[in-house]
Amino acid sequence: MAHGDYTHIEVPADDLPRARAFYAGAFGWTFEEPPGMSDYLLYRTPSGEFGGGMGLRGESAPAAIRNYLLVTSVEASLARATELGGMVIEGKQEIPGFGWFGVVADTEGNQVGIFEASPR
Repeated sequence: MAHGDYTHIEVPADDLPRARAFYAGAFGWTFEEPPGMSDYLLYRTPSGEFGGGMGLRGESAPAAIRNYLLVTSVEASLARATELGGMVIEGKQEIPGFGWFGVVADTEGNQVGIFEASPR
């Protein structure tokens, strides 16, 4: 993956078990519960190449679906988005064992998540 590629899509749910059953049954998604992240699931699509997260709407996930893009630096990307007329919604935060994320609003008000992976 390169800077700017989609990394995952975060899906909000009002009822996690119900949403999990829907996406597993309708689309063949598989789920896992990450340690230390209550009310949040990670999912993979059938190819295993793409996935994201699912959490409680407005609590462990945003109120609306959010797309995440890979960046080489969350800090630099937050600064650049601001320079270009965007707004920081959530500053850099760590996801232990995975990397860091932040959220910006673009010039049209759409929220975009950005993700910097931990070195492996």
